[in-house]
Amino acid sequence: MKIVVLDGFTLNPGDLSWKELTNIAPTTIYDKTEDVDIVSRIGDADIVFTNKTPITKETIEKTNIKWIGVLATGYNVVDIDAASEIPVCNVPTYGNDAVGQFAIALLLELCHHIGHHNYRVRHENAWQKCGNFCFWDYPLIELAGKTIGIIGLGRNGQVTAKVAKALGMNVIAYDKFVNMELEKEGYKYVSEDELFKQADVISLHCPLFPENTGIICKENIAKMKDGVMIINTARGRLVNEQDLAEALNNGKVAGAGLDVVSTEPIADDNPLLTAQNCILTPHIAWAPKESRGRLLDIAVNNLKEFLKGNIINRVN
Repeated sequence: MKIVVLDGFTLNPGDLSWKELTNIAPTTIYDKTEDVDIVSRIGDADIVFTNKTPITKETIEKTNIKWIGVLATGYNVVDIDAASEIPVCNVPTYGNDAVGQFAIALLLELCHHIGHHNYRVRHENAWQKCGNFCFWDYPLIELAGKTIGIIGLGRNGQVTAKVAKALGMNVIAYDKFVNMELEKEGYKYVSEDELFKQADVISLHCPLFPENTGIICKENIAKMKDGVMIINTARGRLVNEQDLAEALNNGKVAGAGLDVVSTEPIADDNPLLTAQNCILTPHIAWAPKESRGRLLDIAVNNLKEFLKGNIINRVN
């Protein structure tokens, strides 16, 4: 048996150990694999791990893969139909605390602009020059008493909701599946339109489906409060980026914090790059060492269970 990791650098740039995986069988680990090299690098390997490197029908037909491990939750990089006879196993939960923490970090940065004020003090002497004991040049926002609307009250959304509640916020949520236990904890489920109307902050935590692609769009933004803030740590294509940029620039949306965009890495012509009051981070909500370590442990365990004849976390 041979194992190939097609793109291991993002998960493990050197601060984690591959030892648990390499102990199983001879393993070749590539930092990154270009499309033209996928088939040759897989070669005669039985086991393939991928993060974002695509496993297409053509690749499957030209190789002898017996099991595919996805080093992520999303598995759209694998042609599931073509892999119908091959178990494809993902890592469904590993970074809920990290992603929830990051969503709140984006929100707090929108409220306080800490990075901006730090820069102005350290590099522009703005505080020193102002003549007052304090200085700010952005409106500062207190969250207590405001309403956060969570779209997708799954595990990531629940972490965000819990922290928001601890900050004194009211929590409402829209989700296809209503969890009565969460309602008992004070989280109120509402319709999508009601969430748009009531929320001071909207935080996206839902999977991407055809029916919610571009859910943050001109039509729905018009239903929102003036001065709403929007957070996205889920999927970039949940947002119509041109519509959001226009709403940021005309002040309808007071601020946006986005860790994901429609094309990654971000395209040079993405309108959000020049939008007002927009914080963009490079898809790192999932990336603390602790959560990456859990991801790797679960992915390796998926393989170990497969070798025992027990397939877990299969997505096809």
